[in-house]
Amino acid sequence: MASKLYVGGLSYSTTSSSLDRYFGQCGTVVSATVVTDRYSGESRGFGFVEMSTADEARKAIAKLDGQPFEGRRLKVSMATPSGSRSAGPRGGGFGTSGGFGGYQRRTARW
Repeated sequence: MASKLYVGGLSYSTTSSSLDRYFGQCGTVVSATVVTDRYSGESRGFGFVEMSTADEARKAIAKLDGQPFEGRRLKVSMATPSGSRSAGPRGGGFGTSGGFGGYQRRTARW
């Protein structure tokens, strides 16, 4: 079963194909994607790599986390599913902490 990795600290010139080639040293890369800004098309400095097995993903983390790639040090970790992100220490978003953006609306109770 494929395992998805988060890759942070990418150079803004890194492409999906260069990321694919670099992670290929750790096993079979199913997909490699550099996340880009939807308006400018420029890299946002992070991406995702999907390795074909969990063992290859663990090998990639052990071998490549903290290593230099295209002039920057990589941060490689297991990706978390998008629905499981927490709102952080201050709350935030709709429905968390009682209001929009983590702020509670104070109303007088008569």
